[in-house]
Amino acid sequence: MGTPHNEAGPGDFAKTVLMPGDPLRAKFIAETFLEKPRLVNNVRGIQGWTGTYRGVEVSAMASGMGIPSIGIYAHELFHFYGVENIIRVGTTGALSAKLKLRDLVIAQGACTDSGFARHFGLPGVFAPIADFTLLETAVAAARERGVEPPVGNILSSDVFYHKTGGGLEWAPMGVLAIDMETAGLYATAAEAGKRALTICTVTDNLVTKEELSPAERQGSLTQMMEIALETAVRMAKR
Repeated sequence: MGTPHNEAGPGDFAKTVLMPGDPLRAKFIAETFLEKPRLVNNVRGIQGWTGTYRGVEVSAMASGMGIPSIGIYAHELFHFYGVENIIRVGTTGALSAKLKLRDLVIAQGACTDSGFARHFGLPGVFAPIADFTLLETAVAAARERGVEPPVGNILSSDVFYHKTGGGLEWAPMGVLAIDMETAGLYATAAEAGKRALTICTVTDNLVTKEELSPAERQGSLTQMMEIALETAVRMAKR
């Protein structure tokens, strides 16, 4: 089989894929949570792993950074590998002082400054939103763990080093946090007729200037991973 960016064969990916940006975080998920994980893709170092979690086959694969990158990998997983659900498990910068480091944010929708959706040829502005089934399943799994994550809009930006504003202009509109991938993932899933959801962990706060170190970002964000894995198990039963 294979694609320009994926060497996996037919059946190598599970129906649900957890998708962090960082390949090392994909490896961490596989080695920490999955039984008998096997590496199914390593083209360009974008690691994809498949194993089982509580008896359910689950994959973890990196997306790289930014909407163009996640757009490639999500498209290939949805269209060539039969993946039904992608759950982004990423990091985010909070746009409110009320959000603390390691808080979870679930993206119901994603504003964006990207022109990515234009290539679908739509005669207007597409509003990228999460799949409701994935969303309600993840929220239920979080609440059962005593976690009440904020659910709402985030901003997916094409720019990391902003010259002005840094995304804080969006906060008065109720936008909770900023990442670089979700809007592209949601648009790609919509075009494919598949499901997508983003669960993020706050690793820095643009208001308070607090931030986690790179090492902390790579290996300590387990709560969102556990909720995503529980969501994958429940989706397998639907």
